[in-house]
Amino acid sequence: MKCVYAISLLFCLLSCPSSFGTRYTPDWASLDSRPLPEWYDEVKFGIFVHWGVFSVPAFGSEWFWWYWKVALKPEYILFMVKNYPPGFSYTDFAPDFHAQFFDPDEWADIFEASGAKYVVLTSKHHEGFTNWGSQTSWNWNSVDNGPHRDLVGDLGAAIRKRSLHYGLYHSLYEWFNPIYLSDKQSGFKTQEFVEKKAMPELYDLVNRYKPDLIWSDGDWEAPDTYWNSTGFLAWLYNDSPVKDVVVTNDRWGLGCYCKHGGYYNCADKFTPGQLPNHKWEKCQSVDKISWGYRRNMKLSELMDLPSILKDMVYVVALGGNYLLNVGPTADGMIAPVFEERLRGIGAWLKVNGEAIYSTKPWRVQAENATVPVWYTSKSSTVYAILTSNPMQNSFKLLTPKTSHNTVVTLLGNPEPLKWAPLQTSGLIVLLPDLPFSPAEAWTLKLDEVA
Repeated sequence: MKCVYAISLLFCLLSCPSSFGTRYTPDWASLDSRPLPEWYDEVKFGIFVHWGVFSVPAFGSEWFWWYWKVALKPEYILFMVKNYPPGFSYTDFAPDFHAQFFDPDEWADIFEASGAKYVVLTSKHHEGFTNWGSQTSWNWNSVDNGPHRDLVGDLGAAIRKRSLHYGLYHSLYEWFNPIYLSDKQSGFKTQEFVEKKAMPELYDLVNRYKPDLIWSDGDWEAPDTYWNSTGFLAWLYNDSPVKDVVVTNDRWGLGCYCKHGGYYNCADKFTPGQLPNHKWEKCQSVDKISWGYRRNMKLSELMDLPSILKDMVYVVALGGNYLLNVGPTADGMIAPVFEERLRGIGAWLKVNGEAIYSTKPWRVQAENATVPVWYTSKSSTVYAILTSNPMQNSFKLLTPKTSHNTVVTLLGNPEPLKWAPLQTSGLIVLLPDLPFSPAEAWTLKLDEVA
């Protein structure tokens, strides 16, 4: 196996350049110099999908197996004692991962209706169960077990029919894989798991499904040198079938977060306090407690629509992408409460999307007016997004520098609004009655401002 990867890497280094015109070498200085494909910054909003065997117990968290067997959390132990017979193992859940109601076109319709431009599906979480027929997973996969279908391929086909970008989440490590645990026991001086499992699966995913994005995870216990991350990324950027379009995150080994890779995740639900100097993404879940589906979730534990929109606007104003997660049920359904949130986002974006898609951070990202205002921009157009109703007819914006050619409109309302410049800078605008918005957010479009 080592010889195979050595030959592959040698070919990677010696063959013709990618269409970016650069050959990337397997070191961070070279890999980090790769320009991020433009599509990713333009799309702004994506859907994250956490789905796997953990969707069968659907209790507590997608970390169910770990919390039950390692962390020994009492609530997980009690759940098993009350509901399953003695000797029941986690692998016994897999046959009940039926996905019998999974309709990839229905999912894709919901995701498209949300206004999302990319979708990231878990191909494999830390439990090691693969949502495709991985040749290195024995029968711990969705083709030989549970659904008996290629979930990664089926959803990918439906997503691409709607011209959305398709990404795959992949966990490098597996909690209880004996080969990984053997490498861990050696202090990661051996790499048998990487050579026999982690890397073959990544190469297989790329060659088979040609994802536009790879969302790496489960890397933090070992350095990138153990994972052979730089070798894989050099192949991905130089010679893979997606070399010119693929986007990657920063989870490629201990110490890589917010430092190496494509765009930065930094940490789950990362929320910077100021404009970062590198493209970033916030992954957030509608269910504030879990990424996977929970049968015991409560409405009070879910993000409501205004909270989601405020979070998205904040992220985009600071130059980030917003990846919003939903966890489907084991039988393949998107819960109605999740669908309601997604369709609500889409309804808001139909009116206000031009203030989100393909925008850039403005010279000022926010101001505290009567209500919070977040700014985005496109050339000489600035968008001021109000994240609550000012409840008044006149509204001051102190930051924009207007000219005689400035035109102010409310997105969704075709008539220009009356406005006047303030004495030093900014303007006062006469607002119409704001239309009802379940999202509690409205956008003023300012054309021809400095």
